[in-house]
Amino acid sequence: MNNSPVNPFLLNGRRVLVTGASSGIGRGIAILLSQLGASVVCSGRNEERLQETFDNLEGSGHAFSRFNLIDIDEIRPWMSEISKQHGKLWGIVHAAGIQQTLPAGMINREKFEQVVTLNAEAAFFLAKTMLSPSVRDEHGGSIVFISSVMSIVSQAAISTYSLSKAALSGLAKSLAIEFAPKKIRVNCVSPAYVRTPLLDDMTKKWDKNQFEDLIKRHPLGLGEIQDVAYSTAFLLSEAARWITGTNLIVDGGYTAI
Repeated sequence: MNNSPVNPFLLNGRRVLVTGASSGIGRGIAILLSQLGASVVCSGRNEERLQETFDNLEGSGHAFSRFNLIDIDEIRPWMSEISKQHGKLWGIVHAAGIQQTLPAGMINREKFEQVVTLNAEAAFFLAKTMLSPSVRDEHGGSIVFISSVMSIVSQAAISTYSLSKAALSGLAKSLAIEFAPKKIRVNCVSPAYVRTPLLDDMTKKWDKNQFEDLIKRHPLGLGEIQDVAYSTAFLLSEAARWITGTNLIVDGGYTAI
């Protein structure tokens, strides 16, 4: 009989980098991981908001690092510096991302590359650093990409966003196979509409009927940040030790309709 941990969902002794931790889903994930015992390294572009996230973390051993993931060539040295200063990483959660609501005819190369670089290309190069023994925990690890149901069902005027999020699912499947010998798991979490400051700003421009229609498209109602955080924490934990290359749909039934 295997000696299983008393609570396989705890993350004691795990160090996890969370990108996009300055607000929204990324912040919620960082806070929950700290509550589960992880040492969290918060990353984002806004130092003031990162400090706010850091101040809400529980426990000790946490850190934050301001970094712009658009600087792809700087990801490797930045990750090396993080592991050197704070210790090797067990996990990475790539929650940073942007969405541009623009018809395809209005998207130029600059706008296209901005979305694809941050949402997908950065995910690849972050994950790649886990191949380095100087970056990753010697016991293995877990990588979680925050994708979106818009990679599956989508809608008009978010073509670049849908493309970049769909890329994460394919990336996770391929890396899951390649990284398995290193005992590193790679998965996606794909949420539907979640109550975040970003959604609040977007729906302010809507009328009552538009908002009610959005809610109706989610049989279980709109999601909360903790719904995505719980799913992410699960995939990082020992409870998901036999799960890799999957895309966990967390959508309140959005894709079931």
